[in-house]
Amino acid sequence: MDTLTSAVTLREKGLDITLPDGRTSYFNYYWLRDNCPTSFDSETRERTFDIFHLEQPPRPQSVALEGEALVIAWQRENHVSHLPIPMLQTFADEGRRHDPAALPRAPWYGDHFPAIQRFSQPMLLSDPQKVAAWIRAMLVEGIAIITDMPDSDEGLTETARLIGQVRPTYFGQYFDVRTHIEPTNLAYTAKALELHTDTPAEEVAPGVQFLHCRANTVEGGDSLFLDGVAVAEDLRREDPEAFRLLSEIDIPFYCEHDTYDMRSRQRVIELDETGAVSGVTISQHMADVFDLPQKLLDDYYPAFCRFGRMLQEERYVMHFRMRAGECLTFDNHRVVHGRAAYSASSGERYLRGCYTDRAEMRSSYRALVSEGRFKA
Repeated sequence: MDTLTSAVTLREKGLDITLPDGRTSYFNYYWLRDNCPTSFDSETRERTFDIFHLEQPPRPQSVALEGEALVIAWQRENHVSHLPIPMLQTFADEGRRHDPAALPRAPWYGDHFPAIQRFSQPMLLSDPQKVAAWIRAMLVEGIAIITDMPDSDEGLTETARLIGQVRPTYFGQYFDVRTHIEPTNLAYTAKALELHTDTPAEEVAPGVQFLHCRANTVEGGDSLFLDGVAVAEDLRREDPEAFRLLSEIDIPFYCEHDTYDMRSRQRVIELDETGAVSGVTISQHMADVFDLPQKLLDDYYPAFCRFGRMLQEERYVMHFRMRAGECLTFDNHRVVHGRAAYSASSGERYLRGCYTDRAEMRSSYRALVSEGRFKA
């Protein structure tokens, strides 16, 4: 039988409470007991209460509203929970804890290069708020330029570690983009490099790429960058069925040489939990033989080719020349990039690169801009 206690109505498996904003919201008893503030250790910030050890479902002995808290004494336990009303309001109506890193993405087009946000590397090393602004630019636009980089391997490492740990791939922790005698990748030649995202053959491709320009005196070799979010969202508007196919069907990618044989299946268009485009995976030189049913390919290939042609449209592509002392940082799941051909004998071109992960970048941003649940 339901029991009424002031603004709280007790039911069989949970309770209704009228919150200060006038809403009446339902909360499950397991959830209330599990999320008592005492369930978390203030030093480690981890959950210490183990709800698996409850022998019977939690039931209130008594419930009261006291100031800004819902106070519950639990049956068969010598325990009283004081649940803050603001916390209950946060999760009312299936709400979620606020995530400061969940920022809306701002699509951009081929004229965006002058507006790319730029940050001085020495300033980043000395000012955490500059780091927060840099990461915010990466979350919103997916790209930023670091200037005043030292001409050293260590300069790239200390910059990357402002976001997270250097994340190795099957190429190693770092890679050097210059002309190689026996190249294992098109990037290591002077040829044009088609527009792509990096390492799609990995089960989870690295999220954030760093390209530190150490020298660039060759003729040609302009960088080509575009926003995959902008192109994919335009495809959604122009051809919803093509968008559906590319965002729902996995296709194979590979990267093979003498000592490795990497394979994965990826969706060309990546959606977040809200259905918005969060990135793309595209690479013609690492696309494996499409092993989809041939009848499905009747529809899939035209969608795939339409998207690929859109990626080459001038309205999307930024053309620019990297300068020594700059480091391009960008979301490898969002920003599609390539390079024009250059004359290897006309000068020197050397870029050193590495990766970190998007999850670590978001983590760093949250730590910089929010107090968290446990800070005083």
